[in-house]
Amino acid sequence: MSLVVPPYPPQRYTKDTPEISAWLRRGSQPADYDSFGLVQYHYLANQKQTNGDYGLYRVDIAPNGGGPGPHFHRAMSEAFFVLSGTVRLYDGSQWVDGTQNDFLYVPPGGIHGFRNEADAEASILMLFAPGAPREHYFEGFAQLGDLTDEERREWFIKNDNFIVE
Repeated sequence: MSLVVPPYPPQRYTKDTPEISAWLRRGSQPADYDSFGLVQYHYLANQKQTNGDYGLYRVDIAPNGGGPGPHFHRAMSEAFFVLSGTVRLYDGSQWVDGTQNDFLYVPPGGIHGFRNEADAEASILMLFAPGAPREHYFEGFAQLGDLTDEERREWFIKNDNFIVE
């Protein structure tokens, strides 16, 4: 029985010789953004660095640090990989506990949410594909309290975040 293997995508690197272009980010680097002392965002590989391919972020959430409720994205998929702790993950139908090495994939349009309700810190990797300017979104939380309801709704829509009530 032969296994049918999907084709590789078209070549994107077409030069005759390879180049030195890899880069390393050490795990010991401090967080790029700290949101209210509850969530630390590590911008591992953002949209600019990957030429729009994806965005990869390590997110460290304080004990009982919360997180977003059910929502969806129209322009990108999102994936979660639990590095440590316990994270409540919403898969569109129920909240489940995600623990170390658990993975949740959400295609565009898929309802999802996540939060830390535990008495211990949790850490996750979040992958957005294609890449999007999520740094703007993460750092924008600080100004949400200053916006009117209509401005807040528009801000979420501009950042491809559609809340499910």
